[in-house]
Amino acid sequence: MNKQFLALLLFLVLGAYLIYGIFFGNALQAVPVYAPNKIAEPAKSPLKKEIAAPPPLKAQKEAPTAEIILTADGVLSRTNKEREKAGLPELAPDQKLTASALAKVRDMFKNQYFAHESLAGKGAGDLAEKEGYEFIIIGENLALGNFEGDKALVDAWMASPGHCANILGARYKEIGIAAGRGMFEGRETWLAVQHFALPLSACPGPDENLKIGIESFEAQINNLSIQASALKAELESEKPQNRNEYEAYNAKVDDYNAMAQQMNSLIDQVKNIIPVYNQQVKIFNQCAGAN
Repeated sequence: MNKQFLALLLFLVLGAYLIYGIFFGNALQAVPVYAPNKIAEPAKSPLKKEIAAPPPLKAQKEAPTAEIILTADGVLSRTNKEREKAGLPELAPDQKLTASALAKVRDMFKNQYFAHESLAGKGAGDLAEKEGYEFIIIGENLALGNFEGDKALVDAWMASPGHCANILGARYKEIGIAAGRGMFEGRETWLAVQHFALPLSACPGPDENLKIGIESFEAQINNLSIQASALKAELESEKPQNRNEYEAYNAKVDDYNAMAQQMNSLIDQVKNIIPVYNQQVKIFNQCAGAN
């Protein structure tokens, strides 16, 4: 009798163990410690547009207005001669830069100011962009007064360190020049403008589609990270007690693992794109800084 009872008891215990193993033993999955692959390096940014604008220059020695004339062609010729002396290539005249320089002369006469920034807060870069000129760097030389001629004007600019730096700027490739005579502060005088520039077309720019793709991947990764962190905190706070709770818990674990896998997949993809984009940015920046 005792042996039968013990056998029955053993049978019941074994059955309970098997039932528990089937329904519960494999139910609770270990929550993975989420440690996504880190992105190797951030996407770099191309150089920002630069503007070189030394303080405007007023003539120290003036000739009678009727005896002088300033010309864009003459100023260009004198400017390129100074560059030739310094072993630099000539600047090529550009129609859009010429238009922006002429717009500057007219605006200064119209609104009676002598400064790089207009009364509306616009500078050389704004004027060039308005003419449809895309640039990496732009410089502006301004002059006011009755200079004795094109040579005297360029000589005066060359005697000023900031203006000389623009004229001899090794990175510049193109130029626009304008000179005009009119009434300024109650007297007849000349205003002259030089716009120097390195055009955007001179340097191969990084692929904007790659940048857009990187930003899209990073946004998706960030969104998934927020969701995964919230779900992980929820899982860590739960203590399932029965089969239904275990099944619900395991479903959340599956969701969490799927998010982790998706995030790491996206990170692997963006890790392959970023070096390509950064190399393009490096080439662009080297071009923009060396020309």
